[in-house]
Amino acid sequence: MIRTHNCGELDAKAFSEEVCLSGWIASRRDHGEIIFMDLRDKHGITQLVFDPDRSKDAHHKAHGLRNEYCVRVKGKVSMRPEGTVNPKITTGEIEVEVKGIEVLSESDTTPFEVKDDIAVAEELRLKYRYLDLRRAPMQEKLRVKHKAYKYITNFLDGEGFISVETPMLTKSTPEGARDYIVPSRIQQGHFYALPQSPQIFKQLLMVAGIEKYFQIVRCFRDEDLRADRQPEFTQLDMEMSFVEQDDVLDVCERMFKGLFAETLGREIEIPFRRMDHAEAISRYGSDKPDTRFEVFLHDLTRAVEESEFKVFRNVCSSGGKVMALAAPGYGDISRKEIDELTSFVGGYGAKGLAYFKVEEDGLLSPIAKFFSPDTLRLFRETTGAKPGDMIFMVADSREVACEALGALRLSIGHKKGLIDEDAFNFLWVVDFPLFRFNRDEQRWVSEHHPFTGFREEDLDFLEKGEFSKVRSLSYDLVLNGSEIGSGSIRIHRRDLQQKVFGALGLGREECERKFGFLLEAFKYGPPPHGGIAFGMDRIIMLFTKDQSIREVIPFPKTQKGTCPLTGAPSEVDKGQLRELGIRF
Repeated sequence: MIRTHNCGELDAKAFSEEVCLSGWIASRRDHGEIIFMDLRDKHGITQLVFDPDRSKDAHHKAHGLRNEYCVRVKGKVSMRPEGTVNPKITTGEIEVEVKGIEVLSESDTTPFEVKDDIAVAEELRLKYRYLDLRRAPMQEKLRVKHKAYKYITNFLDGEGFISVETPMLTKSTPEGARDYIVPSRIQQGHFYALPQSPQIFKQLLMVAGIEKYFQIVRCFRDEDLRADRQPEFTQLDMEMSFVEQDDVLDVCERMFKGLFAETLGREIEIPFRRMDHAEAISRYGSDKPDTRFEVFLHDLTRAVEESEFKVFRNVCSSGGKVMALAAPGYGDISRKEIDELTSFVGGYGAKGLAYFKVEEDGLLSPIAKFFSPDTLRLFRETTGAKPGDMIFMVADSREVACEALGALRLSIGHKKGLIDEDAFNFLWVVDFPLFRFNRDEQRWVSEHHPFTGFREEDLDFLEKGEFSKVRSLSYDLVLNGSEIGSGSIRIHRRDLQQKVFGALGLGREECERKFGFLLEAFKYGPPPHGGIAFGMDRIIMLFTKDQSIREVIPFPKTQKGTCPLTGAPSEVDKGQLRELGIRF
């Protein structure tokens, strides 16, 4: 028998029982003749006692044991002496007097100590991820993810959804991020793409009459990486037929209410708050606003468009915006800190950062002389600034001014401790524009993807080419300033889908070549449908309060897209490349 119990279940009720445990040596302590060890498995820790008076053979073998040896022990459960009880763990009242021990496998000295709290470079942890995953905090994150997936599957099953697999090798399509491509050996010169999402396939499943589909699926995007982004990630994908926006949002809200109760033991209120995209940008400077603290952006364009300050006046006359916010407690920062903040907003394209220190009797600034007392008073009243605060302003295009101040707002919130880190603030951002103009490529692109539906009353704008006025039927779910889900009611009519393709600069022949199979399916009575996809790694990261999704992915890539454990990506044999018709 490998074991009768695990290392996290024995308590006082097991007193005097003969048991067999298996696991890894987590630590050892020699107290003269008696040796104590902690034995660890995924369930917890049990203290072992090696006493020569009870078993000379086991005590002798204990001298040769080292941390991370995998062992099996047999012994008797006894109560810990008074004063040595550990109330923090289930097994804290007992210990096992070892009578026999077998080394199942030995271990070299590990590159870092396997314990709960470690200060080790991430790359080293990822190189030896199998050791990192032995640690209790990492095991707990995997359990949280497992519980979340289990609950979601059961909930959606109860709602009439069925899980359907979609292809991993598919066709490369435009828009969105770069595809990872896979060469075909049989059809040389042709390539598959790994799916960025199952978007087209789930729409085809709606045409097929499935009505309610879901899938917890791996997706792939070849894009620049950051703390909340990986080249491969897990997505909860959902699609429903014969629904409107409220139907989709209702299912999602009920699912999250149960998910939080089941996984975290937290009660959350539904329905979630909703906010127009335009309001999110103008008040928070972001389409994924963190609503846990009340520092807002304010539009001062009309107040300064006739001012004597040439920089502001020129921006206003060219159609730009002058946006401002009041930074609580920033009135005493140094000139050096102001320069650092100016560089910070410069990283978002802002050409400068104006500032006004708020005092009891007015505003102080190198540019205050360019504004009338009434205008300065308006700055203070509009932003709600109080003595000791600093009013910051950015004058630029609306996009740049809002994004730069939105980023500064978040920085202020974190530095001043304004954010309730224990809160979970959900928000639906709705009424996104259908298109946005890509200034680098000088063309219109989809705000989300080209299959997103739009308001019927905006069809006239689409046909007239007034693309900036077309409002989509899309919705993003934001949690604490992180976008965790995105979806929409889809286009289900072939003629409307072709109009959207045309707005994106896709000719009829190109559409047929890239999306012909979808347009063909739309000939055969597609139902109205809509859905959403959630980034599960981001959600679990927020559950566990980690700063990087790499912490909740068993075997992640680094920010350079490499795997220290396996060495991927790596070169392949030249013969293998020849078979694929590839050479460098």
